[in-house]
Amino acid sequence: MTNPQEWLEFGQKFHGHKCPAMPMGLRVGAAAMNKLGVDRAKDGQILAFVDLGEDHCATCYADGLQVIMGTTFGKGNIKKTHKGKWAVTVVDKATGKAVRVTPKAEAMLANKQTDFFKEYREKGIPASKVPNEVVDPLINKVMNAPEEMLVNISEVFDYKLEPKKDSFNGFVCEECGEMTVEEYGRIKNGKHVCIDCAAK
Repeated sequence: MTNPQEWLEFGQKFHGHKCPAMPMGLRVGAAAMNKLGVDRAKDGQILAFVDLGEDHCATCYADGLQVIMGTTFGKGNIKKTHKGKWAVTVVDKATGKAVRVTPKAEAMLANKQTDFFKEYREKGIPASKVPNEVVDPLINKVMNAPEEMLVNISEVFDYKLEPKKDSFNGFVCEECGEMTVEEYGRIKNGKHVCIDCAAK
């Protein structure tokens, strides 16, 4: 069983500031892995589709998911769906089984009524400038709430993934000199170029 408490300190170092959203990602990610019966991905064993978008509150949640599940943007096994929600669908690639987990709306709404949001974040104050005495109780609440009060967990279901193969082919753009993955290359005036140089 994955214990989110074991990842809080590292998660805060990785994330860069204290807030309730990153710990929520820890809790949701742990719930998903425990339901599926999978371990943290050392490579690409699990895949996460997180329904976050851009430029809205609580996107810090994705860092909690990355930290606890090992689903990272570098490994390519976490994808944003840009739906502006906090649900995540986690897929075990070996079995094709998946689970969908989301923070309960009541828990998210309760967080938004705290001083952390009302007196600081909504007034444009960066999370790193919020005093510990304001943010720490909120983090403790997220980390210690019973799982049934914090998240909704679906039943395990089948998920069909399209086959994917990583490319190891690359070339040096003949205009800017930067390494480019072959599949992203373009031909411009008989030269092999990157997307940026092709657009010039």
